[in-house]
Amino acid sequence: MLIDLADGHRPVDVLLGREADYFADWLRAHPGVQVICRDRAGGYADGARDGAPDAMQVADRWHLWDNLCRHVERLVAAHHACLPEPAAAAIDHGADDPTDLSVLQWPDTVRVANTRQRYQQLHDLRERGLSMRAIARRLDLNFKTVRRYVGVGSVDVLLAGGVQVSVLDPFKPFLNGRLAEGERNATRLLTEITGQGYTGGYNTLARYIRPLRRLDAAELAALPPRPAPPSARLVTGWITGLPGNLDPDDAVRMHAIRHRCPELDAAVRHVAGFARMIKDLSGDEAMLSKWMGAVDADLPALRSFTAGLRRDLAAVVAGLTLDYNSGAVEGTVNRVKQLKAAMYGRAKPDLLRKLILLA
Repeated sequence: MLIDLADGHRPVDVLLGREADYFADWLRAHPGVQVICRDRAGGYADGARDGAPDAMQVADRWHLWDNLCRHVERLVAAHHACLPEPAAAAIDHGADDPTDLSVLQWPDTVRVANTRQRYQQLHDLRERGLSMRAIARRLDLNFKTVRRYVGVGSVDVLLAGGVQVSVLDPFKPFLNGRLAEGERNATRLLTEITGQGYTGGYNTLARYIRPLRRLDAAELAALPPRPAPPSARLVTGWITGLPGNLDPDDAVRMHAIRHRCPELDAAVRHVAGFARMIKDLSGDEAMLSKWMGAVDADLPALRSFTAGLRRDLAAVVAGLTLDYNSGAVEGTVNRVKQLKAAMYGRAKPDLLRKLILLA
């Protein structure tokens, strides 16, 4: 959908697809376009370059920020072991002690590593403008698998573990108490917590109590209750949100996470720097290049984001220094959704186009 930002934010046309050729053909048929404000889709960039080579392209700031937030969420998920509060050293069994709760809660398995790698690959290709079917063909994956990976907001949703709260967490204080009383039979413990609402399996329970069986009652009593770790999405919100809006308790937890993880501490600083460029429209080429160099040095996981900025550098600099934005486009998109809802989903492209342009 094309919006005339200079003429009352009026819709001027609706294209049938997102491919570059559709956009380029329209621009050739309507010469004279001087400024094109767009999102980060590669098809729009290519179409604008081919159809109106003299026009200035402007990358929309909201989409730049959204791209950064998605990369930060992947970074946080990759450092999931830094999110939970470390267990208090009430028992000194040495560095290889199997009762280290962080080891129990954050297993590094081949499946987890493969899931994170595939999630990264899929979303990198998606941000380059590839369709889900094109991604499926390139990575030789089932389309449903690609749709599942693209549809989730975080890799944590795909993992049976990670920073997700364990189904066993609400029952751990009870289990610790029963172990302190001398109960060691996992089957009986499973029956007891199932009666209290536990929905997990025997293996989850067995993995938890196995290293605790060797502790005596005093050592079990000394195990402190450990709050459930925040999710990767929640921590991403803490990093990318306004610091003044952060709840005091959450600010304390974020400070502790930054202290435990130098990478996430660097992420907070660099995200704040990018936010200042957006707010002040101060992201000229020198400032942006300096920021990208610092990010590349401190956070290799964000190099795919900075590489995307460099590929689209002129449009990104324009987006971070000029007043143009795609807010009017997003508002029109919301109106189109209302029109489609009012038509009960029966609008064919030709009728919907007329409604958008004339309503």
